[in-house]
Amino acid sequence: MDSYLKETPILDFNNELIKDLVDQRRWSALAINDRIKAIYTFVRDEVQFGYNQADNIPASVVLKDSYGQCNTKATLLMALLRAVGIPNRIHGFTIDKALQKGAITGIWYKLSPQNILHSWVEVKVGEIWYFLEGVILDKLYLRKLQQKFSECTTTFCGYGVYTDNFLNPVVDWDLNNTFIQDKGINQDYGLFDTPDSFYEKHQQKLGILKQLVYRYIVRHIMNRNVKKIRSAAQID
Repeated sequence: MDSYLKETPILDFNNELIKDLVDQRRWSALAINDRIKAIYTFVRDEVQFGYNQADNIPASVVLKDSYGQCNTKATLLMALLRAVGIPNRIHGFTIDKALQKGAITGIWYKLSPQNILHSWVEVKVGEIWYFLEGVILDKLYLRKLQQKFSECTTTFCGYGVYTDNFLNPVVDWDLNNTFIQDKGINQDYGLFDTPDSFYEKHQQKLGILKQLVYRYIVRHIMNRNVKKIRSAAQID
């Protein structure tokens, strides 16, 4: 179990930003299930959906950015859970780029790789491992998407979503699995104790030039597109 609780360069939960947050929220004083739920809800909703400069940045950088996508939110979720003694691991995949359409458009969508690196956190409670993929999208962003595409109630693919229950996806945790992109999975890389070991073995398949274009141009376009959805007219 020690391997599911250890600190690493990416899971830097002894960083002062993370330690201060854990102390301020008093998560350690909660019962185990409430501890997981509170941290999960924080990462889902108070760390907005958005695209960071890279997948393998430390948890403290994700927290400082205050936004993240599947891989970076997974890193922050793991670090916060380990900071309060909750064992966890990471499950690696690739997903089809179709679920990013809308967040990324035009020539940038055409140039993006068909398979995108993806991951979710698995948390251990008793003898059961729960899958926490539903942490990716903040609820405000999801609600605005549901409003924009109100005619869709079943399968929806795009804007960071691939689910067969768009009207009511299971994104709240209460001793259950949560999902929001799982229908896009096309390759399973298996389980890893840490994101460090995952990224040592698997990286997004981009050349150096495309990495630079993504970091300095494309992700900012994607973040603007996401922001437009989130800042749309208020819901009644």
